[in-house]
Amino acid sequence: MTKLTADIQANLLLFVEETQKSRVVWSLENEEGWLACDSTEFENSEVMPFWSSKEDAAFHNVEEWADFEVKEIPLDVFIEDWLITLDEDGVLVGINWNKNLEGKELEPGEVAKLYL
Repeated sequence: MTKLTADIQANLLLFVEETQKSRVVWSLENEEGWLACDSTEFENSEVMPFWSSKEDAAFHNVEEWADFEVKEIPLDVFIEDWLITLDEDGVLVGINWNKNLEGKELEPGEVAKLYL
């Protein structure tokens, strides 16, 4: 069961709050790499989803994403390495997507600013 709701702004705030406490971020990875998909908000853009809890990431580890594993990323590595690389690659960050795959899609720099 996921605690994420239809309120994507609340889910964004929950992401920052929970990751600051746990010091980890969660995503999905398989033998080909980390999960990334086409943006639903921005044409010709790719987005990589991240969640603030293992349970919420695991909720999406089904159907077309069943071959992925839920993986932990230390928060400092996420902020200092991942966001820079994603920015350089032009990949958006999907934050705490709910059961309908709805959530904020932000530029990596915008996500970094949430931790200042």
